[in-house]
Amino acid sequence: MNKTNKNMPHLIRGEKKTYAWCACGQSDSQPFCDGSHSNLENITPIIFKNNSEGTIALCGCKKTGNPPYCDGTHKNLKEIK
Repeated sequence: MNKTNKNMPHLIRGEKKTYAWCACGQSDSQPFCDGSHSNLENITPIIFKNNSEGTIALCGCKKTGNPPYCDGTHKNLKEIK
């Protein structure tokens, strides 16, 4: 079951630190990885370092062409249920 169910970005208040973005959609801690991918093959979180404070738009649909960031791809998808 995919827990992504977000047809829009996750807007977070970014801090200067390293994050692990969930790439599989299974995490209960969306948009961040909680290790739920461990039973899936070839899927790992995207680790990224945020170097400035401020709002970050992280992809919620998992279809972005620029992971982990939202690139607007969700606007072209059918509604996620």
